[in-house]
Amino acid sequence: MLDSIVKQAPFFLLIAVRCFALIMTLPLFAMRSTVPRVVKVALAGYFAYLVFPQLSASTSFFYKAYNSYFDYDGSFTLEYILLLVGEALIGIIMGLYVSIIFAAFSTAGQFFAFQMGFSASEVYDALSQVENPLMGQYFNLIGMLVFLQNHWFQLLFKDALLASFNTLSAFSIVSENEGFMVFFLKSLTFLFANAFTLAFPIIGVLTLIMVAMGMLSKAAPQMNLFSEGFSITMLVSFFLITELMPGMCEFFSHSFTIGFRTLEKFFIQVSGGIL
Repeated sequence: MLDSIVKQAPFFLLIAVRCFALIMTLPLFAMRSTVPRVVKVALAGYFAYLVFPQLSASTSFFYKAYNSYFDYDGSFTLEYILLLVGEALIGIIMGLYVSIIFAAFSTAGQFFAFQMGFSASEVYDALSQVENPLMGQYFNLIGMLVFLQNHWFQLLFKDALLASFNTLSAFSIVSENEGFMVFFLKSLTFLFANAFTLAFPIIGVLTLIMVAMGMLSKAAPQMNLFSEGFSITMLVSFFLITELMPGMCEFFSHSFTIGFRTLEKFFIQVSGGIL
């Protein structure tokens, strides 16, 4: 096995570059403080080692796409460097798609954080690497726990990554550029639809509370209900989140299922119906 990798080192490097780009853009592995760069490189090499025997066969899609573009004498050409860039772009695209799914949970927290009174409490979110309201980061962490508990990481590397090698090449980015654009536009629509669906019950209840407090303040100004408004909205929001958490976890799992099915359909579309 090692002799085959040494003899086909340029071919193995193409596989490793896609794996490394995917790992670098995934929400959990993208955290600089928790996963060292050496571990990411080791994981990329490990996954490339696992899929190399299947992809190095002369009948595989990956072998047929690249075999005529480089020699095994150790020489690097401009064409080969462009192929490496294309493989890195494919890994980044897959990682960004998974990040979009997680961004829906963070966006849902941002939707009702303002009405809840937590919009000013922004902290650094290590998953998305941006300043995020506290509730957005909380939903993001819950989504990560659901993602890990349901073994989606294993499915991502075992099925989705291998399927991408059987359907996508660096030339697909050029030939299917319109398809990639439509795919990401649909993904953004999927993001905001999920975020609004997740946040709508809490937003609706908080809106009713604010309207009720406004009406009571007009009827009896001496009660000064707005001075206690933040305390009421926070307590009600925490109560709603606690009661709705089982349903939210199911929604998280359903979002991952729909997201991966959409990714699978895109692979089938690019491959012409053969996966």
